[in-house]
Amino acid sequence: MNKSAKMEEIEVLRVELEVLKSEHRDLDEAIHALDERGGADMLRLRRLKKQKLLLKDKISRIEDRILPDIIA
Repeated sequence: MNKSAKMEEIEVLRVELEVLKSEHRDLDEAIHALDERGGADMLRLRRLKKQKLLLKDKISRIEDRILPDIIA
């Protein structure tokens, strides 16, 4: 892969990363709002939390692709 293609891939990953982070924040706010409301649907809360964890995993994988760990 040439340098130009690699830079383009990194830019695409950065955009995807920002979208995922935004979705993660939105889920966090939704979970918080349901928690505050009290008497929230526990199944719905569990599903939202699971989605949030899946997004966090995707975010971590993309961050690793952008800046891989370097063992010194």
